[in-house]
Amino acid sequence: MVKRTVTAFALLAIGMPAILLGGIPYLLFIGFFVVMSAYEYTQLFRTVGYQPSIWMTVGGTALILIARSQFPEWAGAVFAFTVLAAMARHLLAYEQGRDEAAIDFVITAGGLAYLGWVGGYLIDIRALPDGGWWMFLVLPIVWMADAGAYILGAKYGKHKMTPRLSPRKSWEGYWAGVFTGTLFGGFFAWAYNVNTFVGPLTISIWQGALLGFVLSVLTTLGDLGESLFKRPAHLKDSGSVIPGHGGAFDRIDASLWGAVIGYYWIVWFFL
Repeated sequence: MVKRTVTAFALLAIGMPAILLGGIPYLLFIGFFVVMSAYEYTQLFRTVGYQPSIWMTVGGTALILIARSQFPEWAGAVFAFTVLAAMARHLLAYEQGRDEAAIDFVITAGGLAYLGWVGGYLIDIRALPDGGWWMFLVLPIVWMADAGAYILGAKYGKHKMTPRLSPRKSWEGYWAGVFTGTLFGGFFAWAYNVNTFVGPLTISIWQGALLGFVLSVLTTLGDLGESLFKRPAHLKDSGSVIPGHGGAFDRIDASLWGAVIGYYWIVWFFL
């Protein structure tokens, strides 16, 4: 727990300035997590005998993120062509004798879609007007929900939520996470509101709490989604790059869902 806490503060010390600055520093910060997650994703499937293309998945994810950040009008084209390039790569693999090349291609394309395109919403939120403040609203809600579920679930959890996907998750922990996410959604909305001394957002406490509730209810599926990739490999963590926290994918699994949900919630209701 000590190592986990120290690492979390170190990540905050690096991440908060990157979020505030935006631009290249933010792209590098988010890019590290998303691109490393793409690498870990390929390794999970290679552990069980599949052969998704590491270079196509990792390199394509990096290109998609760069396009979303620096050339957003070209992002769709970059995504489409990386998928086509991946198919060409696996066509060659089949011709060279790899009978499972079609499944390998689906895994590669899935990585480009989930980590490259969906992960790109972490870039898109920051690109919104007052995007740094929206990031400080959406991501901390996800983190607080996760922390509430982890701490209270470990202490009071008795009823298993998903015995196959994530045996340690309990319904008690899940609802504790929903409660803490909702509570902090309201708190952060108050703290960042234009009528207080902290931030420039125009969002009420109740609107923040509602966003917190929606994010807390749904982002657990991102955590379980990563478990769906890990379980066939019989692994607890996607990697070991972050001391006390496992892999990069372990850190952003729920944030991937949070970024998409948060982005469209903000665009539809506040912009």
